[in-house]
Amino acid sequence: MTSPQFQKIFVSFGKFITLGVVMMAMLCGISDSKCEFEAIFNFGDSNSDTGGFWAAFPAQSGPFGMTYFKRPAGRASDGRLIVDFLDYRHGANYATLASTVLLPNTSLFVTGISPFSLAIQLNQMKEFKARVDEFHSSCTSGSTKLPSPDIFGKSLYTFYIGQNDFTSNLAAIGIGGVKQFLPQVVSQIAGTVKELYALGGRTFLVLNLAPIGCYPAFLVQLPHSSSDLDAYGCMISYNNAVLDYNNMLKEALAQTRRNLPNASLICVDTHSVLLELFQNPTSHGLKYGTQACCGHGDGAYNFDAKVFCGNTKVINGSTVTATACSDPQDYVSWDGIHATEAANKLTTWAILNGSYFDPPFPLHQLCDLNPIG
Repeated sequence: MTSPQFQKIFVSFGKFITLGVVMMAMLCGISDSKCEFEAIFNFGDSNSDTGGFWAAFPAQSGPFGMTYFKRPAGRASDGRLIVDFLDYRHGANYATLASTVLLPNTSLFVTGISPFSLAIQLNQMKEFKARVDEFHSSCTSGSTKLPSPDIFGKSLYTFYIGQNDFTSNLAAIGIGGVKQFLPQVVSQIAGTVKELYALGGRTFLVLNLAPIGCYPAFLVQLPHSSSDLDAYGCMISYNNAVLDYNNMLKEALAQTRRNLPNASLICVDTHSVLLELFQNPTSHGLKYGTQACCGHGDGAYNFDAKVFCGNTKVINGSTVTATACSDPQDYVSWDGIHATEAANKLTTWAILNGSYFDPPFPLHQLCDLNPIG
């Protein structure tokens, strides 16, 4: 049976503005739909990157984007992301693939971690606000496309970041090693919210960490025994560690909330939504939970760390390509690490329902929500 929390709350598809990774301009005006929030500013990693990373390092190829855009569109999915379904035409997205909350201590070309950590994304936001303040006098009679400075108090600030901090060294140092620096991660997120509050931000949605113990890539790459798998094929120890982190994040946000008068600081339980999809895909119109759509190797997970989705490699003397399935709409996992458009759409419905907000937040009362296109 479908969970009552999964009742369908529909929204129209978003044409969220992807503006690269350096200076991001935002159009004056508001969304076509009536909404209390005139823009959205997003901070994140590949789960919400709508093109930032590939603007800096252009190389994305098919089959990414095959479902909706019919071509690679800078998203780590076959189609749209959660942020695409939030129906905003105005704002800036600072998220980039492989980003971390903490400053990286290594190069992109050594470990694959993006140089655009949360602190860098925040600096980009500060620079944008400085430009808006500087050119405000010229934002009359249509002479500039920059908005009025009061936009920063009328916008929604979203965060979907932290997965790479948790997983990038997990295989090497284990759960115990990763847990040692997780307090720094949640502290950095809380500190960023405070700085955005000082810039005028008043409404913040912070999405928590997904159940990485159910992801095909981690099921293949992380050490575990058969006794560590639950009835759904997910790794118990790693998912428990994620829950510990999410509880830590929730408490940090609660403490921060008490120090920010007139702010709405919401923790969004994305974890519960995705866990439900991984555990019971058929209850929500899907077929496959812990198997990737795009990958190599078939089997239970269809994931091979030697050849990622869309890539071709010579393995043991044979040329192999990680190709996509023909029915991504039936999968939770796109490439072993990221969600399909279908899963992102279901997650958005659940989030906008409001049942996964802590504390409760009436987003559906503040914005008109229309059927997804």
